[in-house]
Amino acid sequence: MSTRKKIPLRKCVSTGEMKPKKEMIRIVRSKEGEVSIDPTGKKSGRGAYLSKDKDAILNAKKKNTLANHLQAKIDDSLYEELLQLVEKE
Repeated sequence: MSTRKKIPLRKCVSTGEMKPKKEMIRIVRSKEGEVSIDPTGKKSGRGAYLSKDKDAILNAKKKNTLANHLQAKIDDSLYEELLQLVEKE
């Protein structure tokens, strides 16, 4: 009897799409209020997921969805870092 492993799904804060966790980028806000990219998906703190898609990142920047979701100020440098991360893959 083969049991299929359940794939964890997460919702993109920019597009609202449900995608497998591995296809998303996690951005986390620590208790100190520091916002950073979490490549492992295991850092502690408030997390938000973004699709690994240039349009989703630009849309999140334009509408300020990450700042609203994480309740913290997001630097433009974080968005630049996200875009570089997506272009590498």
